Formats: sequence, structure tokens, C-alpha cells
Amino acid sequence: MPRKNKGMWYEVHPTPAKGADGKNLVYVRPMSGRKLTFEELEERCEKYYSSRYGELRRAFDIFLRAVGFYLAEGYRIETPIGTFAPNLSLVRQITDPDEVTDRDVRFDGVEYNPGKRWNREVDRWLDGFRRYKLPNTLDILADREKLEQQMHECLAKHSGYITAGMFSSYTGLSRYSARKLLNEWTKGDTPKLLLTKRGKEHIYTEI
Repeated sequence: MPRKNKGMWYEVHPTPAKGADGKNLVYVRPMSGRKLTFEELEERCEKYYSSRYGELRRAFDIFLRAVGFYLAEGYRIETPIGTFAPNLSLVRQITDPDEVTDRDVRFDGVEYNPGKRWNREVDRWLDGFRRYKLPNTLDILADREKLEQQMHECLAKHSGYITAGMFSSYTGLSRYSARKLLNEWTKGDTPKLLLTKRGKEHIYTEI
């Protein structure tokens, strides 16, 4: 498959922690928004790997049905991408093996161990990454008036609510900086936003 760049694109962001030189440590992550849907993956397989469109999905559908059935039957499944096995546990503490009954055994999910072929295919590409040039976070944060305007635009675009991820994509801020700024707007005597927590997601709506 032809590639324009080596490796993955990545972003660099500061963390609150300080390094030995007194400056903020940084971390890296894949570039925001860089993802493929299954349909897009199908299109690329058709273009670069001579497969017919829909062939990959049909193979996955068959794979999921078959593996699901045989995992439920207690089989360990060895595949080119790794091994899948039932993850079992006991619902109560038992010290005598003879006391274990079918009702005591619980299916807790699936264990996955990458296979040698999978690791070889991935290792082929681990020769470096290309950096995605991020806008300067400090420059963006300096223009609070523009950010507030973008916040209102983002709310209008997403039916009256936003998340840190949405605001990050809209403004170019890191997710950490976007959440920090949104939280600031929920505080004070005249807050601009209302924060609602739904599980791990933070939802911001206009007051």
C-alpha cells in the first residue's frame, strides 16, 4: 500500500507535571480526528489490496458469529491476529474443587493475546512518526473574546450542548485546555455554561 508519510502523525501537548528543568513535561498522542470508519477501511482495502468492497465486512461477520459460538462452548480460538479465549471466574469463594458447580462459573469476557504474525505486521511500521504541527495553545488562549465566540458557534452547531472533545476540535486547543476553559465558564457570579456529568462524559450547555 503506498504511503505518503512514514508512521503515524502525532501531537505534542504539555502536562501539569514539571520536569527536572522546571518546565512542563509533555506527552504525545495520535493526531485528533485521525481515524478510519469500517467503510473507509473497506474502500482502502479495495483500492490497495485488491479485495472486493464488502468482502472484509462479510469476513468479519462470519468471524464474529463463529468465534462467539465456539468461545461460548469453551474453546480457545487461534487466529492470524492472535488467540481468543473465554475468561472465566467464580461467583463465590470456594476452597474445595469438588464443590464447584456450573452455577458457580461465570463468563467474564474474552482474553485476547496478539499473535506473532500480527506483531510482525505492526512492527514493520514502527520506524518513526511524523509530527503534526499544532497551533500554539498559548496564542489561542490569549484571545478569550474569539474563544467565547467560538464557544457559542460550537453550541449552535451541536444543538445547544458541547463536550471538551467538540470544543477542542473546533478551536484547535488540546482536550485538556478545552476542558479547563469550559470549566472556567461554569464558575463565578455570572457563569456562561452549565456543567452536567453523564458517566465519564462532561456535557456543557448554555445558561
